[in-house]
Amino acid sequence: MQQNSFLSLGPHGFHRIAYTQWGFSEAGRTVFCVHGLTRNSRDFDFLAQSLCDNHQVICPDMAGRGQSDWLVNPHDYGFPTYLSDMAALMAKIGEEQIDWIGTSMGGLIGMMLAAQVNSPIQRLIVNDVGPFVTKESISFLGSYLGLDMSFPTLESVEKHLRQIHEPFGKLTDSMWHHLAQHSSRKNEDGQFVLHYDPAISVPFKAAEPADVNLWSVWEAIQCPVLILRGENSDLLSKETAEEMLRRGPDAELVEIPQVGHAPTLMEGDQIDLVKRWLAG
Repeated sequence: MQQNSFLSLGPHGFHRIAYTQWGFSEAGRTVFCVHGLTRNSRDFDFLAQSLCDNHQVICPDMAGRGQSDWLVNPHDYGFPTYLSDMAALMAKIGEEQIDWIGTSMGGLIGMMLAAQVNSPIQRLIVNDVGPFVTKESISFLGSYLGLDMSFPTLESVEKHLRQIHEPFGKLTDSMWHHLAQHSSRKNEDGQFVLHYDPAISVPFKAAEPADVNLWSVWEAIQCPVLILRGENSDLLSKETAEEMLRRGPDAELVEIPQVGHAPTLMEGDQIDLVKRWLAG
């Protein structure tokens, strides 16, 4: 694994996007793995380590998360910036054909890119998200963003993550420790804080609650799609997932049992599922 970064141009200046790079371009296939709203690239360490024998794996920190820069204007935290950043990263990597794995927000970014004319995305995995998200789900996501929280120890960070991300499922202790280690940073006062810019909440608070309806985007996608849904997901309803099979691209749906929002793709059976589908 290598840690790399590049400068991307947003509406209010340049910002640095960090990414982890696994494997080598000579592998012949490149896959982008893109995280959810408050998460970061290191969520994919387990999956990337397994894929990198025959893939180059690129895992970015979206702006305001992980090692990437915080944006000067918080209103720039949104899909236009994220799409532009990922297009720039594709150009940086230099591959004109890629696969895409996106969890939650990362899945929406992947859908929007895959729907574009001449998209480089050849195969798309959307992890627990779809083209319709209710305003209630959006409001719930916004409710825990931007909270001024600090923790005295890494153990207390882990305890917090175990509570708010209980729907992730029955992860091992080492997996929870991994998430805690990479989901937090230590402030100058020695306290731990979550590793994202609290200002990513600003666009949520500025907008009136409304359903997200991206069916026209979904229907424009031409590549094969694997839809992963947590059996108990409160973000991707069963009805929406089944509707995704009836309209739009050639898609397959797999439900992950005893998991909510969202499958972490850290456990062996989930990793094997992804590997088999990408190899198909």
